[in-house]
Amino acid sequence: MTIERPWLQHYPAGVPSEIDVDEFPSITAVLQSAIDNFGDRPAFSNLGKTLTYHEIDTLSRQFAGYLLGELKLKKGDRVAIMMPNCLQYPIATFGILRAGLTVVNVNPMYTVRELKHQLADSGASVILVLDNFGDTVQKTLVDTPVRQVIATGLGDMLGFPKGTIVNFVLKYVKKMVPDYDIPGAIRFRDALTLGRMHPLPEVSIATDDIAFLQYTGGTTGVAKGAMLTHRNMVANMQQAAAWIGNDLELGNETIITALPLYHIFALTANGLVFMKLGGHNYLITNPRDMPGFVKELKGVRFTAITGVNTLFNGLLNTPGFDQIDFSPLKLTLGGGMAVQRAVAERWKQTTGVTLVEAYGLTETSPAACINPMNLTDYNGAIGLPVPSTDACVKDEDGNMLPTGEVGELCIKGPQVMKGYWQRPEDTAKAIDADGWLHTGDMAKMDEDGFFYIVDRKKDMILVSGFNVYPNEVEDVIAMLPGVLEVAAVGIPDEKSGEVVKVVIVKKDQSLTAEQVKAHARENLTGYKQPRVVEFRKELPKTNVGKILRRELRDSPQS
Repeated sequence: MTIERPWLQHYPAGVPSEIDVDEFPSITAVLQSAIDNFGDRPAFSNLGKTLTYHEIDTLSRQFAGYLLGELKLKKGDRVAIMMPNCLQYPIATFGILRAGLTVVNVNPMYTVRELKHQLADSGASVILVLDNFGDTVQKTLVDTPVRQVIATGLGDMLGFPKGTIVNFVLKYVKKMVPDYDIPGAIRFRDALTLGRMHPLPEVSIATDDIAFLQYTGGTTGVAKGAMLTHRNMVANMQQAAAWIGNDLELGNETIITALPLYHIFALTANGLVFMKLGGHNYLITNPRDMPGFVKELKGVRFTAITGVNTLFNGLLNTPGFDQIDFSPLKLTLGGGMAVQRAVAERWKQTTGVTLVEAYGLTETSPAACINPMNLTDYNGAIGLPVPSTDACVKDEDGNMLPTGEVGELCIKGPQVMKGYWQRPEDTAKAIDADGWLHTGDMAKMDEDGFFYIVDRKKDMILVSGFNVYPNEVEDVIAMLPGVLEVAAVGIPDEKSGEVVKVVIVKKDQSLTAEQVKAHARENLTGYKQPRVVEFRKELPKTNVGKILRRELRDSPQS
């Protein structure tokens, strides 16, 4: 079936309708190109230490040598990484990929139950873990396929004496490193030393080989591993680079990577796109320490930053952020959750740069739609489908809906995953016979080809037969100056089936429920207005900062 592509008429100048998926046969080819072209330039910085592309080359080769030469891993074996952003992350990731193996990214905040599921499901035989989370791994190892643990301290790649001091402070002063004992575990630095004795052989990597098993859907049921191939990741890197690259200079960009690299957004947008451009990734280990984060930003001339709405909102509400020199800043990209108008407008006012909203999923590696970089103001859209990507809106019977009608957003393109790891039934539910990935997001398209997310199917609130979309309610409540954060959910009601409840974290402690309701009355039609206003000290979130609406629905006030 032919599909209309009105979005192509609204592409920014210089953005192609199609990308060259075959320019790089694998992620390792992208890395090699960056090493060849930008070898002496800074690649990654963290906690005051910088590694050049040549240094990443050497160290990742050593790690690959250890995995193949010492552990005798075979092509396609899975290696798990359980760390926040630190220099060991890119070294390990590129080492694993260069060895022809698959990276299993693990959220370091996982509980024993969650970690056990992911290790058992993925079949990972090796795990690299930061000491801070070593006790979780220790408690998890029984009944998993893991046969080698590699452990590392946050300071291990920082050199002497700084690295020693960092490790000492974390363990003995801040008490952030628990005691644990894993027989046979090896230190990361020792693994690199052993790897030197095993030069990296020529490893044949096919475009269809699985580069990453990215686990997703943990908040909606059992977590599933999205199989992201080298082709998927390279395609999405090419798509995003074609979209944003016209405004950027090769070898001269510095991006703030505060979102964790184990999250697909940072992995592709920051890790791969900026590697292709010879950019410098400045890794933030603990962005939740907002005062510390702002202090770090003051010392970096950064040209780009990515994040989620809660991260940008947190920065804007941290003293000193408005005193940073934003003159080098060219690009701010928001994704992972809806960007709120109030946050986007304040970001533009504070930094002088538009907060450009993008949309994607783990299953699309992740970018599917991005707003034009030359957008001057917040437009409420998730943007236009990126090059080589088709998007449409379908009804429940799988029929494409016309412009303006709300249905399920579906995506087709080279960035769409191979499927879910060892879950053919789930794969068949997600990707239909025509190759469309069903996102589970309710959306509509306007006549120019811009897509608008109305909401997640499961988050939709049904009030007396009327659909209420939490994003809309949240956007309105977020306009109140006294609101720091807000989430809207549906709660059962005898009369109307459901009513709207908003849960608010106050910025101004004098804010009252009546003020919130009065504001809602002015801005929302009757059935959309919150009947219940609840105040909390914080909202439940994933480690990446997405608000967990389900938890707000399921749990009483805490």
